Amino acid sequence: MKSEGPATLLYAALASELAELEQRGLTRRRRVLETPQGARVAVDGREFVSFCSNDYLGLAAHPELIEAARQGAADFGVGAGASHLILGHATAHEVLEQRLASFTGLPRALLFSTGYMANIGVATALLGREDAVFADRLNHASLNDAALLARARFQRYPHLDLDALARLLAASRARRKLVVTDAVFSMDGDIAPVPDLVALCERYDAWLFLDDAHGFGVLGPEGRGVLAHFGIRSPRVIYMATLGKAAGVFGAFVAGETEVVESLIQRARTYIYTTAAPAMMSVALQKSLDLIQGGEARRQHLRALIARLRERLQPEQWRLMPSQTAIQALVIGSSGAAVAVSEALAREALLVPAIRPPTVPQGTARLRISLSAAHTHEEVERLATALNVLQ
Repeated sequence: MKSEGPATLLYAALASELAELEQRGLTRRRRVLETPQGARVAVDGREFVSFCSNDYLGLAAHPELIEAARQGAADFGVGAGASHLILGHATAHEVLEQRLASFTGLPRALLFSTGYMANIGVATALLGREDAVFADRLNHASLNDAALLARARFQRYPHLDLDALARLLAASRARRKLVVTDAVFSMDGDIAPVPDLVALCERYDAWLFLDDAHGFGVLGPEGRGVLAHFGIRSPRVIYMATLGKAAGVFGAFVAGETEVVESLIQRARTYIYTTAAPAMMSVALQKSLDLIQGGEARRQHLRALIARLRERLQPEQWRLMPSQTAIQALVIGSSGAAVAVSEALAREALLVPAIRPPTVPQGTARLRISLSAAHTHEEVERLATALNVLQ
């Protein structure tokens, strides 16, 4: 009989932890997507209407983006081959950064491979032990991890509680203060009160770091994001947005004052010590910016779908969170119940993910309904009807 050595005990402990997750209804499983991302997909051999993706404008498989990527591959190859600071920064990257700065109305922009890396790069490059981070309690996990890695004092305030934030800022004696918040909260769909946050940062001499992952391309005139949505211009703002959601491709960028962006180039480890994203994607993203800027019809259709869902969905025992964005959260309660509703919808060929702790607070497991301009009114009606029947 094989004896149990230290390695065996280590794996037994992991197996026990995994079994506990399964028992609590918190195990995550992957579905296998067999088609391009879109409102209608094939998964695990079946066809579904998908309300799972962040492809808010329906651009992920747009033929003009596919053609731009092909041209980019022909011009630049399929791999960057080096970090931006060695020899991986191509003309396509440079042009895209200039266009993103102009599009957002900020002095400079810097590309990152992912939004997670961008958030960590900003916090760790600009902050240290003498500094402080003030974070909304419902911020995305990447913002929380960024604050912890920066080793600054990390203080969280209740969701959207600006009075609590003001008290924390007033009491702080930190060298640098950074208020960090989702612009559109990824699990609730509500929008941060950016003008009020800017005013607080002005009063207490702080930066405001906005994660506009779910607003860029959708909010504001021509989809220019949350700053344009509120008509805000401020040197206090450091702005991050991702390029794999409404923009339909991949990556992220940070935009802000010249000194901020130059500091990131010199000090952000998640920028310095990683291979640049393929230049072909920057070519595709330049075309994506064209489609976003000229995509008001898509945004109007998306807003109409949001209104239709909120009008038709009549939750009795569940709670539809207040949101005027493409993220519509239907709070079910327990993890088991949320999974059961999600599975019932899947049997009707409707894919809606169940979001459970620790992504959301205990007792607030939910369906996260993501709407896209690629959906039809009939598909949204079908979803609302199915949910009304399941209550």
